[in-house]
Amino acid sequence: MKRLLVLVAAAGALAGCGPVRSTSHLLDAEVQIQAARTAGAEKLAPYEWTAANLYIHKAREEVSYSDYQAGVDFAEKAARFAAEARQRAMANANGEELPPSSPNP
Repeated sequence: MKRLLVLVAAAGALAGCGPVRSTSHLLDAEVQIQAARTAGAEKLAPYEWTAANLYIHKAREEVSYSDYQAGVDFAEKAARFAAEARQRAMANANGEELPPSSPNP
């Protein structure tokens, strides 16, 4: 009986990891997107800005379907594009030129 209780407790703890992990990645991506917005990425890095916003939207959609791993994957892509958008926007604002973005995330 004690083993069963331990097994049930372990299963419950593991089941809770998906939502926590996906929420953490979503929050990280949202922070990156806000930083990109502050840097002016909407106008100075429109490709990366749009990709980041589309990926965060898809991440939220997947999490709403309880597909937490897909949500994490899309949130990570959103964070990468948002960070790139911020970097590109800051470079464009300073008159620097960066190499073109890779279309494959």
